[in-house]
Amino acid sequence: MSELQNIKTRFGIIGNYPALNRALEKAIQVAPTDISVLVIGESGVGKEFIPKIIHSESRRKHQPYIVVNCGAIPEGTIDSELFGHEKGAFTGATATRKGYFEVADGGTIFLDEVGELPLQTQVRLLRVLESGEFMKVGSSQVQKTNVRIVAATNVNMMKAIQDGRFREDLYYRLNTVQIDMPPLRERKGDIHLLFRKFAIDFAEKYRMPELELEPSAVHYIESYSFPGNVRQLRNLVEQMTVVERERNVTVEKLAEYIPMESNLPMVVNTPNTPKQNDFASEREIMYKILFDMRSDINDLKSLTSELIKNRGASDLSNHEKSLINRIYTPETTATQSSNTGSLLYFENTGHPAVQNPTIISNPEDSYEDIEDVEIEEDKPESLSLQNNEKDLIVKALEKHKGRRNKAAEELGISQRTLYRKIKQYNLES
Repeated sequence: MSELQNIKTRFGIIGNYPALNRALEKAIQVAPTDISVLVIGESGVGKEFIPKIIHSESRRKHQPYIVVNCGAIPEGTIDSELFGHEKGAFTGATATRKGYFEVADGGTIFLDEVGELPLQTQVRLLRVLESGEFMKVGSSQVQKTNVRIVAATNVNMMKAIQDGRFREDLYYRLNTVQIDMPPLRERKGDIHLLFRKFAIDFAEKYRMPELELEPSAVHYIESYSFPGNVRQLRNLVEQMTVVERERNVTVEKLAEYIPMESNLPMVVNTPNTPKQNDFASEREIMYKILFDMRSDINDLKSLTSELIKNRGASDLSNHEKSLINRIYTPETTATQSSNTGSLLYFENTGHPAVQNPTIISNPEDSYEDIEDVEIEEDKPESLSLQNNEKDLIVKALEKHKGRRNKAAEELGISQRTLYRKIKQYNLES
């Protein structure tokens, strides 16, 4: 444990999160060997500390240590940067130049953002890992190098392999030992420690009093996700140290720099994906939901009528008659009585809840019209819903150019129900 603490002190690493300690312990453990190491982690988590620790604790610590940002070198010149070139190898090559692998012979090369390497360069790098051999650009002479390679990336390597952007054989050569650096959002207990460390450093650098967080601000900053990880926190403290006059940081002041993300659901329209429902406002969405509920109720009523048709009214129990009273309101049954030959009749006692149902079956009546019974409410408060229901149907038909099957699918109703609605609202034309 003392060795781990010494490493943290030497490299200025703050934190006691178990995953962080495990990453540092693995770096110390593999340092004396020459095996390749792949460091995995999000941008800004501090992956660059791992190769420094490995190099400083290895037998190569007195030899060169070179950092190469693979994502910052243009594709046309990266081979020359890594392996060197001969004079006249390409336009502008006025002299022979050594590459990083030749300069770092006997030492360590840290390939940052290795996932950004071009495929052609990956082939050359694989040869160096397997045999230690390389050739300069424009040369036919094979050269040898003895270099320890530590690579790092924030790319999902398995997905990059599946997409054909990274060679699988090179991945397994680099990934002899994998070290995972945890993101800052998982290190809740370390956030305040890092804030205090950065506040002291920048207060000394800019000769200003250090920042201090109020207790509520500590809870706020520990609840923030920090997508930019430690780098984002460091930049935040530096900015506040220089800009803010008040040294006591409150929640309100902290929220100006890092507003808390909202977890509330919202309607999002992505430009590259087709919209499922073409609604202009949230109000129309609410009408759509009410429309769906009303369609479900109508389907249940039709199903009840079908059950009565198949079983016969005389076979219904008192409980089933009570359920029918709950489904069909007095106004509905009166409408049905006038339209369908009094198939169902409920006595209204004057109480809002209909009691003592009497079901009369007329043998001469045809049951074929039962399924087509549409429950309509003529109350004034239902007119707004009906108007919006009509508008939704018109929009769906216009969107799908009159194709009723597509319109019914978007509205969430059956084609038969849509057909009845079209007749109801005189939308045949």
